[in-house]
Amino acid sequence: MLRTPSPDGLRFAFGTFTVFPVEVTRWDRDAARGGMLCAPLAGLAVGVAAAGTGLLLQFLGAGSLLAAVATAAVPALLTRGLHLDGLADTADGLGSGKPAEDALRIMKQSDIGPFGVLALLFTLLAQVAALAQAYDGSWARGALAAVVSATAARLALTAAARAGVPAARPEGLGAAVAGAVPAGGAWAVAAAVTLAGATAGACLGPYDALRTALAVVGGVAAAELLLRHCVRRFGGVTGDVFGGVAETAATTALVVLVLG
Repeated sequence: MLRTPSPDGLRFAFGTFTVFPVEVTRWDRDAARGGMLCAPLAGLAVGVAAAGTGLLLQFLGAGSLLAAVATAAVPALLTRGLHLDGLADTADGLGSGKPAEDALRIMKQSDIGPFGVLALLFTLLAQVAALAQAYDGSWARGALAAVVSATAARLALTAAARAGVPAARPEGLGAAVAGAVPAGGAWAVAAAVTLAGATAGACLGPYDALRTALAVVGGVAAAELLLRHCVRRFGGVTGDVFGGVAETAATTALVVLVLG
């Protein structure tokens, strides 16, 4: 059964995953648990800001492509590029083909390798293309896509922090939140977000309700595949893996939303 989000959990979620001026007053396992359970709420706020930016540009006369670029840029700005950086580092670690210890060392380096560049390039291209197609459908579909993708991205973080998923290192964000969320709580949040997405999609029609629910499920499923592969390769999760998981979920959700 889901409980009302605690103030400490909300502060942890918004202070860790956004640039919103929120002070994280607690950094213990209880706060981490609450924060990871509240992560989709932070995603919702980011998604609303992204959608608002895209709609403002369209109101001012911008085309769908420019609105899509701005919509994709806002989540990056509101997270200081944290998730994109994690995606690039994870791609470099996986692409290196080296043993876990060496791959983790590659991921900690400040530079970006060819696998990271390619991952960022194709991920951002896919996001912009999907958002542009959604805005071409209607302003409402573009806004819905922005909100759903950002929320699904943070829902994937909740799932990745569930019990049974180990940390690859003894320090860092990954170690702080790894295994902090009870598995039942993670899937209850997933069900709630999926239902909320379907309800929002229903405002555009019954097919959109189904497609929005599938976008959330598909985003989390794709993120889960990456998560399991990283656990096998690295021995657990890191902060970078969380970033890669979030971007994978966001991109997959956007693609599903414009199919059909």
